[in-house]
Amino acid sequence: MHTKPQEERVPLPHWMKVPMPHGRDYSKIKNILRKQNLHTICVSGNCPNKGECWSAGTATFMILGEKCTRNCKFCQVHTMKPEPPDREEPKRLAETIKLLKLKHAVITSVARDDLPDGGAQFWATVIRIIKDNNPNVTMEVLIPDFRRGDRALDLVIHEKPEVISHNIETVKRLTPVVRSIARYEHSLELLNYVANSGIIAKSGIMLGLGEKEEEVMETMDDLLKAGVKVFTIGQYLQPSKEHYQVRKYIKPEVFNRLKIKGLEQGFHYVESGPQVRSSYHAEQHINA
Repeated sequence: MHTKPQEERVPLPHWMKVPMPHGRDYSKIKNILRKQNLHTICVSGNCPNKGECWSAGTATFMILGEKCTRNCKFCQVHTMKPEPPDREEPKRLAETIKLLKLKHAVITSVARDDLPDGGAQFWATVIRIIKDNNPNVTMEVLIPDFRRGDRALDLVIHEKPEVISHNIETVKRLTPVVRSIARYEHSLELLNYVANSGIIAKSGIMLGLGEKEEEVMETMDDLLKAGVKVFTIGQYLQPSKEHYQVRKYIKPEVFNRLKIKGLEQGFHYVESGPQVRSSYHAEQHINA
């Protein structure tokens, strides 16, 4: 009996290694989040910039729990049946943003296909309560696709966050392999709808999944045609042996080249680098 040999894992290059998170501000945010019973994608997604961002007093909050209804091959967030939405979460989140004295807040969520509206109404409530309690704070919301069309999206748009972000994640060819339910064309339609509303549209992809550089350029063209103003490019990191395997670690000079091309093509902001994640330098993107 022959068993299928496992693919050999690509060793982590030196440019991907980051110092362990530490510092007084990092510990302060960690303790506040634990006390307020709030989740962050920084922890759930094992973001490599966690130490840098938390030490600088910023974090990306994750609402609607930490259990996702989807099983994307790249994502570390747990795929399980979620609990019902926590109706007190919006208030606790607004209080935490005030406590941390944030000028800019980034909010994301798991996919909630178990809810009739995909969680859109809860999203709208979160944005409204945050702004009511923090009138000077600016906000980026990194949303799922809701799978419910424009009506659900209108609930979020109506609350007027400064930036609405939705990651296309990868090139068109790899989308069916890497993303469990989301579709490339649907993501473009969503982003175009956001852009046409007058709100800044933002998206991002991961590299190292087996994409070709010309495919990345095609994705950039598609996003620009959809009206996206801000684009992020980062290195995919494999969360576990069960997840999609890293095909290649992209060198920093390639990220730099793609950033230059993106700006030349017409993006207002391009964050591109091995450690970049979708919320990296997010406070600057409200100017797009």
